[in-house]
Amino acid sequence: MSRNLDGFFRHIAACNTAVLPGGRLEFRLGTQPAGWVQPDLLPVLLRHGMTHAGHVVTLPDPARLEQVGEAMAREGAYRSHHELFDVWTDMALPPVARIDRGALPLFGLMAAGVHLNGLVRRPDGLHLWIARRSMTKRLDPGKLDHLVAGGIPAGHTAAQALIKEAAEEASLPPELVAHARATADIRYALDRPEGLRRDVLHCFELELPANFVPTPADGEVEEFRLIPLEEAYALVRDTDEFKFNVNLVLIDLFLRTGMIDPATPEGQRLRRGLTGWHAPKPD
Repeated sequence: MSRNLDGFFRHIAACNTAVLPGGRLEFRLGTQPAGWVQPDLLPVLLRHGMTHAGHVVTLPDPARLEQVGEAMAREGAYRSHHELFDVWTDMALPPVARIDRGALPLFGLMAAGVHLNGLVRRPDGLHLWIARRSMTKRLDPGKLDHLVAGGIPAGHTAAQALIKEAAEEASLPPELVAHARATADIRYALDRPEGLRRDVLHCFELELPANFVPTPADGEVEEFRLIPLEEAYALVRDTDEFKFNVNLVLIDLFLRTGMIDPATPEGQRLRRGLTGWHAPKPD
């Protein structure tokens, strides 16, 4: 099934539109690079105690970031989600600060989320549980989504966030989610209306019993459907029905199941496209 892969490359390109620095200023927390900000935000940042030298904006005390974010939300710089996320300068190290998730793109900060492929093995092949996002969702309302997906709140590990989201979105019990296995970390750098998204998606996979039916629990999902994996393949290849980053997680699934041959040059290019943020380039 690995012929005509242009539709998959299209999704890789669509999630990697950011060129860094791309006219942005480097944003530092203490002495460490953490993100990127637009120059037109500079007066606001200076008003909140940051310093500016050359192409660098610095918040000397990273612990103040949460307070600064709250003040900027009150001033209308962004729309608060009223949910704190951890902030990293290096995801291999502990987080250095917290801020409302709505402010992450404003500062071009790294953000982390979890995505779960819920699979059912039937005599006629693998099937995939998919969700349709509520029309009241702030981001991509009505789009198709994974069985479980969401950002990782401050203080949570990826595994803890997965259990939390699974219960809230699909009524999945923790003892079932405990059997999920980690499969990939996917990264992309994307320009969005809300700012620069530099995301890492911690991907998981769970084979579900044939008689299990997920139930929406928190109002964020309109419905769940079980579809053949071949149908998901065609939807990703030929349409924009899925939320933008869900396409990347499904491309990883197609590579791992052999629906896209990972050994071909095209398969290797797709794999590379899933595994890194854009490196900074001179302006």
